[in-house]
Amino acid sequence: MRSRLGSVRAKATAGATLVVALALVAAGVALLLVLRGNLHDQAGLEAEVAARGVAERIATGSVDGDLDLPDGDEHPVVVTDEDGRVLAVGDDVRAVDGKRIAKPGHGAGGAAAHASGDEDDADDDEDADGPKPGEVDDDVDFRDGTATVGDRTEGYRFASVEAKDTGGRKVTVRAGSALTPEQDAVGTVRSAMLIGLPLLLLVVAGVTWLVTRRALRPVEGIRGEMAAITASTDLSRRVPVPAAQDEIGRLARTTNETLAALEASVDRQRRFVADASHELRSPIASLRTQLEVGVAHPELLDVPGAVEDTVRLQHLAADLLLLARLDAGEKPTGSRVDLAALVREDTSQRVNDRIPVRVGRLDGAEVSGSRGQLGRVLGNLLDNAQRHAAASVRAEVVREGEWVTLRVDDDGPGVPEAERERIFERFVRLDDARARDDGGAGLGLAIARDVAVRHGGSLAVREGSVFELRLPVAR
Repeated sequence: MRSRLGSVRAKATAGATLVVALALVAAGVALLLVLRGNLHDQAGLEAEVAARGVAERIATGSVDGDLDLPDGDEHPVVVTDEDGRVLAVGDDVRAVDGKRIAKPGHGAGGAAAHASGDEDDADDDEDADGPKPGEVDDDVDFRDGTATVGDRTEGYRFASVEAKDTGGRKVTVRAGSALTPEQDAVGTVRSAMLIGLPLLLLVVAGVTWLVTRRALRPVEGIRGEMAAITASTDLSRRVPVPAAQDEIGRLARTTNETLAALEASVDRQRRFVADASHELRSPIASLRTQLEVGVAHPELLDVPGAVEDTVRLQHLAADLLLLARLDAGEKPTGSRVDLAALVREDTSQRVNDRIPVRVGRLDGAEVSGSRGQLGRVLGNLLDNAQRHAAASVRAEVVREGEWVTLRVDDDGPGVPEAERERIFERFVRLDDARARDDGGAGLGLAIARDVAVRHGGSLAVREGSVFELRLPVAR
């Protein structure tokens, strides 16, 4: 059992650790993506600021002047004209996206020569798409690429902005911002997560293991007590109930309720066996005595007494067999039984009864069940009434909506209110009038109630000596 409990703890620990691991991995990936996106956007913003700074200086002056470009190590900048010719480039910028950057001759002079050659086209460009002279275009084009500054090549986020100087000449300013800080930050966070995730999972696994062990400790107590009960067969013992009002507490209480029901069932079975043995002993002893006397003295054999004892044994054996079948959960058949016809048939056969049975109201109503068992209930109720009646026994069947009631009453002293439930227990007789010679073994009413309950109805005593059997009408 300890290995099974250990398996439960292991499964719970593995499950919790797996769930936490998946959650942390998902959260870590999302964090890295968000961090990378933010740093990427920040690099683009820095590149845009650098590009616009140069573009605004060009728009307010001329591309032929001193542009005061940023240091290439900080923001590599390349200024080109509409034909893609390089007009200006930052210090130490040697290549962009793998293409070598040719330095313009004499700085602004080369650009001026080119500008004078296109002087006639300036007016035509004023009406073209793009910014007007002295303005910077609002649109920005972002792209990722590489730049070689000095001897080092790195990834950059480039921002391209168009502008026109006061002379109407359009240029494109491309400035970059290094992505190395972004990559370093993402790499640092990723490394921290790769180191911290296993440590956090170890903590989660350890805490889950300890918590599960503590939670399952009452289960081990319940198991140990159940094993002790099984070994000792002492059903009076109970498992410990933890103070916590949780599932394990409810399990312990349910287990104790099951043990109590099992103890009551075993006690009832023991009493039943003891009472049945006691009831069988008397007629068997009497019958044996009569037979022994008959063997020794045939003239003294009491044949009627022997027959009476044999019949009594037969009835008792039949009652015990029926009770055993009812206790085994035998379900009644689904036949339709007319209670009024059953009463007429049974009373017509009682020709030698001490007190004749008067038949009252007989409503036609059918119930679903076993005709034999319901006939046994009617017979037991009539026998019980005749045993205690002074001069009158009456039976009637009354339908009340979806229920039909069979009533049997007599003019006897009735059943005291305090004993109206006890008489339905097995082998119960209330007084001397129910002695073994005058009455049965105390099983008739117990059988009648068990049959009534298994047919979906009830059997109770009303007004002292009125027995009512209520059954649902068959659909």
